[in-house]
Order: sequence, then structure tokens, then C-alpha cells
Amino acid sequence: MARFGPVLTAMVTPFDGDGKLDLAAAQDLAKYLVANGNDGVVVAGTTGESATISYEEQRDLFVAIREAIPDHSLVAGAGSNATAVAVKNTKTATEVGADAILAVAPYYNRPSQEGLYRHFVASAQATELPVMVYDVPGRTGRKIETATLLRLAEVDNIVALKDASGDPAETASFLAQVDPSFEVYSGDDGLTLPLLSVGAVGVVGVVTHYAGREMASMISAFHEGKVAEATHWHRRMMPAFAHFGYDDAPSPVPTKAMMNHLGVSVGDCRLPMGPTPPDMDERCRQVLAALGRADS
Repeated sequence: MARFGPVLTAMVTPFDGDGKLDLAAAQDLAKYLVANGNDGVVVAGTTGESATISYEEQRDLFVAIREAIPDHSLVAGAGSNATAVAVKNTKTATEVGADAILAVAPYYNRPSQEGLYRHFVASAQATELPVMVYDVPGRTGRKIETATLLRLAEVDNIVALKDASGDPAETASFLAQVDPSFEVYSGDDGLTLPLLSVGAVGVVGVVTHYAGREMASMISAFHEGKVAEATHWHRRMMPAFAHFGYDDAPSPVPTKAMMNHLGVSVGDCRLPMGPTPPDMDERCRQVLAALGRADS
């Protein structure tokens, strides 16, 4: 189960005070994450502000994180709303030693289901690495329909789905039809427990930046049949789930603020994300208190 490990974090991308990529901070963050409940990381995904990162920066990130955590899963965010760019990113991630590819559905374009299918197949054919398809219609504007996902699961190296569709019942329908070797990861922290109940194997999380141990405990308890204990951990994390994003601070602004609050420097987001609201430190303190943590 969970070929990449049950707890992965969609890692934020650290920038310095001038807004430049901070590779040393990125390596420190990756090491922090795997020391605090994570089995690996997703680098340069949408939480990593991939839309504002250049091709060169993306490649440098892949190389730096591979060096930092050689013994943990590195899933490279290689998606784009341009298929040719996604293919190029996929080849680069493969060359620098990633363990797998995360391929997000094209955003803004809103392609047909056939267009989505051909886009993902083109990326998968550009690598021998396993590919995780990422369905996040709230960001992309287009749901990958179950019929399309079932077609994609027939491609040899498309082996997993990061599911942020927000519909556990439809995910259950998909899992009931797909080969049992195909894995689903929750792409929505707050829906991880419901998705586990219908067959998901783990999470690609965001609150796992600072609640990785709690998430790991919840998943472990569920798989051991300790549903009440899993529910306990889910409830403890609920304020963290809410901290994912606010109207005045969309993701990943709150997560970066939390890491900075904890003393793990990641800088601010690049525009158009931001700015960080002035009361964010207080919000961070409240979330940590709910997790049972002493303030930093």
C-alpha cells in the first residue's frame, strides 16, 4: 500500500527577501518535513506556486531536493496547461532523479475529456517513472470524469490519483471499477479520513507541513482498524484544515505564514498571492493550540 508512503506534503517553495528562489531554505524545509511525519514531498506543485516559477527554477528545485532527501520520495510537479511544457518538465524531472511525476489537469484552458486524456498520456509517454494524475477542479475549472480516469489507469505508468475533487462518493465509484493496484491519495486534507474509508491509501497534504505526525497517526490508526482513534486525530486537526486558506489569504499564504511562525524560514509568496494579513501570527497560534502545541 501507498507506494510513495502514506504521508506526502505538497511543499511550499521558499523565496528570500528579494523574492528569489531560496534553494538552501528549500532543502532545510524538505529535511524538516521528513523528520516530522512525512514520507516524502511533492515539489513545484500548485502549492509550491508552480505558476510563478520558471523552468530553470523548477529544475534547480528538483536537483536541490533530491540532494536533501535522497532516501525519501520525491514527486516532481511537472504539470502545465500547455502539453508541450508538461512533457518538457516531465523529461527534466526524470533526468534529475525524481521518483515520480505529479501531473495536474490543465488549468484555465478547460479542455474536453478527450483533450485531458491525450494531455496526460503525452506526459506519461515522456517518462518511465510512475505518474500521479492530479484532479483539482476548483483550481482548474474542469473535472476529470471517472470514465476518463478509468481510461488513464490503463496506461502502464499512470499508477495513482491525487484526488481533490471533493466528492468521496464518486471516488468510491472510481475505486470500485479500477484495478486494485491503482492508488488514490487524498488531495484535500479535511477529506482524508472519508477518502480512506472508501479505499484511499494516503494524502498529499498541505497542513502536513506542520501536522505531519498527526496526519500519520490518523492514517495509521485507520489502517489498524482503530476508527475512533482516527476520528480523534481528524477532529484535532480540524482547525488546521480551516487554516489551509482564507478569503484574505488563499493557499499557500497561511502555510507559509505558519512555517515562518515556527521558525522554518520560507519567505512570502510571489505575486499575485499575498500579502499576508497582519493578524496571521495570531491565527497560527490558535491552530497550534488546537493541535496541543506550545507556541513557538
